Amino acid sequence: MRTERSHTRLDRVFARLDREPERPAHVGMPRMSRHRIVLLGATLAFYAAIVWAVVVTSWLVRLDWQVMFFRPYQQWPELHAFVDYYVVLGQRGPTAVMVAAWLGWRSWRQHTLRPLLALGVSLLLLNITVGAAKYGMGRLGPHYATEIGSNEMWLGGDIFPSGHTANAVVTWGILAYLASTPRARRWLSALSAVTSLGVGLSTVYIGTHWLSDVLLGWAAGLLILLALPWFEPLIARAEARILAVRDRLRDRRGSKAPVPAPAGRPVVVRPLTERPVGAVHE
Repeated sequence: MRTERSHTRLDRVFARLDREPERPAHVGMPRMSRHRIVLLGATLAFYAAIVWAVVVTSWLVRLDWQVMFFRPYQQWPELHAFVDYYVVLGQRGPTAVMVAAWLGWRSWRQHTLRPLLALGVSLLLLNITVGAAKYGMGRLGPHYATEIGSNEMWLGGDIFPSGHTANAVVTWGILAYLASTPRARRWLSALSAVTSLGVGLSTVYIGTHWLSDVLLGWAAGLLILLALPWFEPLIARAEARILAVRDRLRDRRGSKAPVPAPAGRPVVVRPLTERPVGAVHE
């Protein structure tokens, strides 16, 4: 008698992940090349320059107040309805769900967990770095400003850098980072740059952020994307451990499958006529 264990949907999903990836062989994952390191250093210098310009209340803070007094939402009120919907492209919840759905499909097609793990690592870095900067500098937004011309720093706020802008850079930029071909990477890079630029300007339009918040948000998001190749070994180890745990759980479930008992020795039954007379009497 032969018994077979029925495979669950999770088993079938991981069975696909065991196959060879369909990723083109001539396209490798991004590496920390010299060009990338130079760009990372330049972005880090730009980040520090924006922070310093705001801390010392330089011309950038004066520009922030000029834009705030200009009140773009009053100058172009016909754009308000569109901007209210467009700014959602920078909110972490909706964008993470949309991008995770696409990358989940990519993981299924390419038989690898790397796209989803790369998204998770980038969002984790975004929460840590941007969150620490926000609460560390404590800048108040335009709607809660206390003194005209002040930089509004260390007053308990949480808008510097702009989280909407940084999230748009990282969430849409990860699609370009994980692109399978150089041409797709160029097009997706341009698309993510335009999208994040629009999200940042939308927050300035509705008055929730200073212009310098948006500049720092762009730099913060770009720093995460540029530094992501350093975390590729961690992503690879995480994928290997997840698949190893999957294998152990699958083997454990397989060992609990019912096994038919082995057949015993056959018992020979003799007719009564062949037995001794005394035994029959007893």
